[in-house]
Amino acid sequence: MTTTILALDLGSQTGWALRSGDGQITSGSESFRPQRFEGGGMRFLRFKRWLTELKGHADGIGALYFEEVRRHVSTDAAHAYGGFLATLTAWCEHHGIPYQGVPVGTIKKHATGKGNASKDEIIASARARGHAPADDNEADALALLYWAVHHHLGQEV
Repeated sequence: MTTTILALDLGSQTGWALRSGDGQITSGSESFRPQRFEGGGMRFLRFKRWLTELKGHADGIGALYFEEVRRHVSTDAAHAYGGFLATLTAWCEHHGIPYQGVPVGTIKKHATGKGNASKDEIIASARARGHAPADDNEADALALLYWAVHHHLGQEV
């Protein structure tokens, strides 16, 4: 049995990929878009609750990796990312889960051989590994998971 690893592509539409201790990989895409009539912080509370539920279903998380974004399309995107990142890192600290950000270019290069790969190329990479990602967020999380398994466990999957 090895460490359970969670990989996240943070955002209003968060991509996630989880490798359990027995090597099983599950993934998906979860929406944390603001809902009508809710306060600005509610999306982050929903995100935190979702993380806790995921941790419970996974029977614990040994390591967490997230896509480290340095440049955003808009100010709103940057603010949302900052909120998700703050919520995530505080949650990890609270639960004693080690976490690490990985630059986007590093993930893309590992997945496709190109640090500037397009969304379609990342999706194609996930499909080539036998996955059927619902969107580019899930594909990004899968690419990050494969990078994390390689670097955290020293294994190719």
